[in-house]
Amino acid sequence: MPVIGAENLQELITRIFVAAGTPSARAEAVSEHLVAANLAGHDSHGVIRVPGYVGLIESGHIVPDAPIEVQRESDCTAVVDGNWGLGFVVTNHAVDLAVDKARASGVCAVAVRRQSHMGRLGWYSARAAKQGMIAFVTADSGRAPKVVAPLGGRERRLGTNPLSFAVPSDLDGPVVLDMATSAVAQGKVRVAKARGQQLPSDCIVDDEGKTTSDPEALGENEGGALLPFGGDQMHKGYGLSFMVEVFAGLLTGIGFSHDPGGFTNDGAFVAVFSVDRFQEYGAFKKNMADFVEYLKETELADGFSEILYPGEVEHRAELDRRTHGIKIEDTTWNRLTETADRLGVAV
Repeated sequence: MPVIGAENLQELITRIFVAAGTPSARAEAVSEHLVAANLAGHDSHGVIRVPGYVGLIESGHIVPDAPIEVQRESDCTAVVDGNWGLGFVVTNHAVDLAVDKARASGVCAVAVRRQSHMGRLGWYSARAAKQGMIAFVTADSGRAPKVVAPLGGRERRLGTNPLSFAVPSDLDGPVVLDMATSAVAQGKVRVAKARGQQLPSDCIVDDEGKTTSDPEALGENEGGALLPFGGDQMHKGYGLSFMVEVFAGLLTGIGFSHDPGGFTNDGAFVAVFSVDRFQEYGAFKKNMADFVEYLKETELADGFSEILYPGEVEHRAELDRRTHGIKIEDTTWNRLTETADRLGVAV
């Protein structure tokens, strides 16, 4: 299993995307996002995705130099149309637009449509939080292939429909909640397959409607389905997934169901709130740190060694991986180098 430094890995991924026809600044934005996911410990949303994205560029399903259009714009709302461009670039643009508008109006909501897969949502909410905003971001796969069964079903009708919140604070690491509304993200199933690992028993329903821990029961495009999170309280995960579909699918106009011949189409909904419109910014950040300290002082339950805030695990992973490098599974590294070789990129 190769161990690669973050800077070297990011430089390689940038060159791969440039060789695939991506403008250099956009290629850098993509590689920064993907390597940041690996640094945070979310390998399912990191460089494991590169060969798939390159294939979509080559097939015309991602347009790497597509213009980004802002439509239906008001002082505190907008629709961003990515014209089938790279989701990382399009949603970065949408977040920055929302932040600019919220600085003037206090709040802003932006709907995003017609873009490729946008990666890890926590990246975008944290991007806004670094600029003084409380942020909410959610995403839906539109008419792209589905992977999650609704409560009581065994057919794929929903995406993993993630959501994320981020909040500014005086803590060392960012406060970020980033979660799929499925029991597990589809990318984590891919990682489990690559590592030969099993999943918890309430993650997948097979073609016969039986739950299983075998990641192989979930086919890439058909066969089996993920379940909403919640176990015996699965109605909670299903309910949140339903509402994500409304915000990021129906409200953005990308729709629902599945178009087998259609493009990968992540819709997103971004809402940001300027903290200083509600109270003094420095005082809020201190209160956030004090709140976390208050929680950490809780007497521990059996089996726990500490209380963590949302995003703390990822912050610690990043500190460790920046120091010791990022481990890449052999399967993932082989696919990366094969893609690089095919594009004439030296590894």
